[in-house]
Amino acid sequence: MGWIASLPARGVIEVAGADRVGFLQGLVSNDVAQAAPGRAVWAAMLTPQGKWLADFFIFSDGERLLLDCERDQMSDLIQRLGRYRLRAQVSLAATDLPVTAGASAPPPGQAIAAPDPRLPDAGWRWLGTTPPEVDDQEDAWDAHRLRLGLPDGSRDLEREKSVLLEAGFDELHGIAWDKGCYLGQELTARTRYRGLVKRRLVPVHVLGVLPPPGTPVLRDGAEIGTMRSGRDNAGLALLRLEALHPAPGGPRLHAATAELIPVIPAWVKLPAEAAG
Repeated sequence: MGWIASLPARGVIEVAGADRVGFLQGLVSNDVAQAAPGRAVWAAMLTPQGKWLADFFIFSDGERLLLDCERDQMSDLIQRLGRYRLRAQVSLAATDLPVTAGASAPPPGQAIAAPDPRLPDAGWRWLGTTPPEVDDQEDAWDAHRLRLGLPDGSRDLEREKSVLLEAGFDELHGIAWDKGCYLGQELTARTRYRGLVKRRLVPVHVLGVLPPPGTPVLRDGAEIGTMRSGRDNAGLALLRLEALHPAPGGPRLHAATAELIPVIPAWVKLPAEAAG
């Protein structure tokens, strides 16, 4: 698998200034201090109630932090982060750096690169000059991340509604539990320690026509979840835990005219497994 995909739906925000690490540290779900040249951090920004607003990859070139985020969210993120700047020595600015993903690392010294921090199989990401051998394989990247069960921002999460633990942020290294307070931290921790997660975003194999995002998923006529992003016969769906392991011969899952078969990745830890 040697594809390289440009990701035009992604943009990059520059966070510069002497206080850049401490500034972000109190706002996002992961440990910003772990971002370093060659090492990216995946993190989310939440509401005070612990609901998802945006997620991004944090890169460092040693002099600034660079947030690889959804392009459509850049203006809102800059404005939202700017509210917390106060007297911190921090500047926020949109850049024109392109974002690329690949199955293997870019040539040494090219752009700002790091392995995708979520899963080893996820490949690499880099910011900056697009390699000359890049071709338009965004579809290949999308199919790859769907197979792995990796969420893609607002395509799979709902703003001010989604909970990080439903989308695998714990197993995918998107939360630092020991770093101290951040916006929404208290409710995120409470969800974990009280076992309050009742749904999970998981890959599904689609038999039939791919349902559009937002289509209700039904089992025996009762709503059991919601379809999220998809491509061809693969997708992600937010399903209640009891729907993830359907009994042989039992009611099947349907969304519109398609049948859905949950495919649980090895990295997903369901409550029963975690307890064991």
